[in-house]
Amino acid sequence: MAETTTLRRPNLLLAVLGLLTAVAPLAIDMYVPGFPGLGRELAAGEPAVQLSMSAFLIGLVAGQLVIGPLSDGLGRRRLLVPGTAAFALLSATCALLPTAPLLVAGRFLQGCAAAAGLVLARAVLTDSFPRARLPLYFSVLAMILGVAPVLGPLVGGLIVAASGWRAVFWVLSALGLAMLAATWLGVPESLPPARRSAGGLRHAFGSMAVLLGQRAFTGYTLSLGLAAGAMFVYIGASSYVFQDGYGMSSVQYGLVFAVNAGAMLAASASFGLAARRIALPALLTGYLAIAALGALTLTVQAVLAPTLTGTWLCLAVTLFGVGGVFPAVTTITQSIGHARAGAASALSGGAAYLFGALAAPLSGTTVRAMAWVMLASLVLAVLALVLARPWRPLTEKSFA
Repeated sequence: MAETTTLRRPNLLLAVLGLLTAVAPLAIDMYVPGFPGLGRELAAGEPAVQLSMSAFLIGLVAGQLVIGPLSDGLGRRRLLVPGTAAFALLSATCALLPTAPLLVAGRFLQGCAAAAGLVLARAVLTDSFPRARLPLYFSVLAMILGVAPVLGPLVGGLIVAASGWRAVFWVLSALGLAMLAATWLGVPESLPPARRSAGGLRHAFGSMAVLLGQRAFTGYTLSLGLAAGAMFVYIGASSYVFQDGYGMSSVQYGLVFAVNAGAMLAASASFGLAARRIALPALLTGYLAIAALGALTLTVQAVLAPTLTGTWLCLAVTLFGVGGVFPAVTTITQSIGHARAGAASALSGGAAYLFGALAAPLSGTTVRAMAWVMLASLVLAVLALVLARPWRPLTEKSFA
């Protein structure tokens, strides 16, 4: 009955799931333009300020790994509604905290709460729609994930300029309330009791071990995480490369960032169309090959004769490939883990942000350092894909 109710309003459901997907990446970097003012007001150095972002990412990973598998036994709404309410409350709390250590702790808890919307949006989507339609819908969520990190600093800059860094958290709290209302009205329970797993906490977390015991699932998940690591390296290093290395202004760099984000959006859109005609493992292999080739070319030109045009073009190609990897792996892993959609969503989403958090500090500040780390990450992603054996078709046995 829950599935039928959900499918009667698919557009409303997709809109709400899109909002749930967007809020977490917005919360990651929306307050970045306020870092200088935040540091001055809280008497905190740059490492302490940066730690507040790392704490959010760690919370986002931890929250997904707990909430996802629990939802397979408890249902989606039972965790989604309080999770969104907690995000709104914790965002308001972060706006009031008086010291940097308290802000770091607040950001960790805020990340744990934000994980509810991120991990359960994928699970609800998997519950509610036929597998044949999942590639299209996951491509939509991937496009939102591509847009949100670009809009975050731009919108945050306007808010900080008008009202200071604390106002960013008040805006996030308002978004959390909007998310709560939209969830309450637009997301019915998608996992009826008959389809829920039994056995309590041990079984809930054991389901992740079952999924990781499948060679294909583990290989695809590692491939996604390592590709995400390459993307986070780009995010962490690109401002230094283009502004300090190539002398671009902040406005010009914003244009570079927007164009490269557009390449990721184009890949996500192309995936939704191409998945109708091309087998998902073959399509994923193609996107990952494009990303690795772009990173290899970036590294060669960085070593021999780095140029602004060459760097920009190679990054656009690399990010196009990464933009296709995200929806492809998400669709495949959610299909393999269809009976444990919450656990599958937790592992794939957690891997993306975990590897991103680990790779970002390695990004460096030069085009050569960025290129080498991105290339290494994508080469490892290719090896992980080999582990998954993508030449084997995804049959019903794959979804057991």
